[in-house]
Amino acid sequence: MTRTGHVTLVLGGARSGKSGFSERLAKESGLERHYIATGRAYDDEMHERIARHRADRGDGWVTHEVPVDLVERLADIDAPGRVILVDCLTLWITNLMMDERDIDAAGAALVRLFENLSARLILVSNEVGLGIVPDNRMAREFRDHAGRLHQRIAAVADEVFFIAAGLPLKMKG
Repeated sequence: MTRTGHVTLVLGGARSGKSGFSERLAKESGLERHYIATGRAYDDEMHERIARHRADRGDGWVTHEVPVDLVERLADIDAPGRVILVDCLTLWITNLMMDERDIDAAGAALVRLFENLSARLILVSNEVGLGIVPDNRMAREFRDHAGRLHQRIAAVADEVFFIAAGLPLKMKG
């Protein structure tokens, strides 16, 4: 099978408007909408964030909560006529780190999946490399993993957007 799908990467800082922009792209596609949520609720604040995201998103989505096995779930639900929004890759990386998984291998598997993709795929991720150098090893490793994954995806994506202050800057496509 060859790729008939379309890959869009949406990057930006925290509260930049990435999710809202990505949800609008998905809705405007007119395709059957699937939402993959990668967040894990480790505390009350995260429970509230997840509930707020769900409420903001509204109806019309098939939601999949997938904190770790993203590639497998994408392969399972990939189909023509669907748009799949993954929000977000940085939480996925966090979960992989917490579970002591091989992040580079997981990222490579994700990019390989694009080769046979049938759906429209929108990937949301936080750009974390624009600030100061983190003061601890785990945070530096996280930043480096995210940066490498973003580069891998951007190299093969059809479109890449950077969102700042709710405004999209089209970087590719």
